[in-house]
Amino acid sequence: MMDWKKALKAHVAGKPTRSEEEKRAEETQLFTELYCQWKGVQPNRQHQSFKSIPKFYFKLPAEDEVLQQKLREESRAVFLQRRSRQLLDNDELQGLWFLLDKHHTPPLMGDEKMINYEDFLKVSAEAGPKCKTYFTATVFAKLLQKDPYGRISIMQFFNYVMRKVWLHQTRIGLSLYDVAGQGYLKEADLENYILELIPTLPQLDGLEKSFYSFYVCTAVRKFFFFLDPLRTGRIKIQDILACSFLDDLLELRDEDLSKEMQESNWFSAPSALRVYGQYLNLDKDHNGMLSKEELSRYGTGTLTPVFLNRVFQECLTYDGEMDYKTYLDFVLAMENRKEPQALQYIFRLLDIQNRSYLNIFALNTFFRAIQEQMKIHGQEPVSFEDVKDEIFDMVKPADPLKITLQDLINSGQGETVTNILIDLNGFWTYENREVLVQENPADDLENFGEGEEV
Repeated sequence: MMDWKKALKAHVAGKPTRSEEEKRAEETQLFTELYCQWKGVQPNRQHQSFKSIPKFYFKLPAEDEVLQQKLREESRAVFLQRRSRQLLDNDELQGLWFLLDKHHTPPLMGDEKMINYEDFLKVSAEAGPKCKTYFTATVFAKLLQKDPYGRISIMQFFNYVMRKVWLHQTRIGLSLYDVAGQGYLKEADLENYILELIPTLPQLDGLEKSFYSFYVCTAVRKFFFFLDPLRTGRIKIQDILACSFLDDLLELRDEDLSKEMQESNWFSAPSALRVYGQYLNLDKDHNGMLSKEELSRYGTGTLTPVFLNRVFQECLTYDGEMDYKTYLDFVLAMENRKEPQALQYIFRLLDIQNRSYLNIFALNTFFRAIQEQMKIHGQEPVSFEDVKDEIFDMVKPADPLKITLQDLINSGQGETVTNILIDLNGFWTYENREVLVQENPADDLENFGEGEEV
């Protein structure tokens, strides 16, 4: 009987010893062959164009292609880790500030230390390879102002570096939630990001955990209302970084944030509780949804029935009632009527004929509801012809008989026009603007006399 142990030893001994590199190369080759066989492609069959044009499109793996998805996830994770290691940490930032302070170029500009280009390059040589990208002639020129010695402020430069580092850190942090790896976040991705961010924001320490889901919904809606006006369901990470919303959200890290700053910050706990509290107060039957009648009490309760009808015709509802997410879009539109995204929301409601413009018929339809409410309150209705002429005079549209959304945005009068058409209180404010202007200066003068010395 053959001794298999001796036979195997003899077989192995007869083969030449291979290096680790050769073993890895053989393993890679074998894996490639098996992988290509499994995918049904020939490993060495490539189109002739590959010799001059590199492959630039890589199809995303399907849901059932688990191996490719895992490979993609691991590759992205390794890439993001590598990019994160390339950023300056706190110790390196402190070291950079020490070098800038050490090599500053006299004389001082007031209390501010300055640095010229020659010393700027000295700091670059000592700062290390991670800092090289910040020490360029372009950056120096951007920060150069009117210093007679051709210097820049070391504080401005250091703030520039910190801002760049923060942007890269935030970009990497957001990219970790980019499930598709395509440079954008879906609603669920952004919800996960904000939910995990809450414990790091001291100003939100007082929030009950049961309120977290409503807070996250409130915060996410602002991002999507303003950054996704076409309702595609996703936002570019670049757009998130470019807008100020993330700054407002991360401002809640400041433990000493004033009450006034919190109230003006949509992402603060008082603001989120205010909006949600208003929603609960409107919900008289406590079913968690708002009917048309309940929404009519919003604000001063003077939105016209015609406008409210259009809200429930155009916006997403459930059995004729509005949920909290739809309500948030409505609130953001009502509270930001000067912004293009809010005007786009309201314009869609005013465009009752779906023609992408407002004509005299559309204006008359909405203003007739204002006239009817004036009669109910015992006021003499204002002539539509007069109001129509004033609106066209304010907007100055390209077509004298049509007002487009772009006309409304370009005129800078979008808030005034929408107030006139949808809100009795807004129309009254516009109609009595001259009286209000006459009253306010007197009040201001009185307050000035009481509070300040001349």
